[in-house]
Amino acid sequence: MLVGTRCSLRPYREDDIQTLPNLLNDYDVAQWMTAAIPHPYTAADARAWIAKVSGELPTDNFAVEVDGVHAGGIGIRPHIGERTGVAEFGFWLGRSYWGRGIATEAARLLGEYAFRERNLRRLEAHVFAPNLASARVLEKCGFIREAVSREALTERNGDVVDCLFYACLVSNSI
Repeated sequence: MLVGTRCSLRPYREDDIQTLPNLLNDYDVAQWMTAAIPHPYTAADARAWIAKVSGELPTDNFAVEVDGVHAGGIGIRPHIGERTGVAEFGFWLGRSYWGRGIATEAARLLGEYAFRERNLRRLEAHVFAPNLASARVLEKCGFIREAVSREALTERNGDVVDCLFYACLVSNSI
């Protein structure tokens, strides 16, 4: 478990099967998430996710917990081969947890873990351009916008938007 003052990051567990659909069925939460996370999000989707990540060693995907309550998720996806040492970085929070510094603290906790414990040298994040709040979280954690990929992403509503490509190096780390 990774512990901060506003939140903790812990491995997913069975009781998250009940909370995941409640959090992820809010369209405003799901709007700018990868299409790999279905919407609507069912208990079956949650069971499949928990089955996939509950045995991870080392842990790549964490539940964000606030005051003992499951509030969101955060994770890394380490690359292999010539991209060893690099990981994709992503996070989300339930709407009632927005605007309280929780995402920023969770991102810092995971970034520190990724660099220190996982020996990564680079974290990368893709952000839907209209999602300014997520971009700001990354910037507060030392991520630098390296590129804009024009018309690279399609939102759940079908709108095509730019992708903001952010990265953080261990040398300018979180």
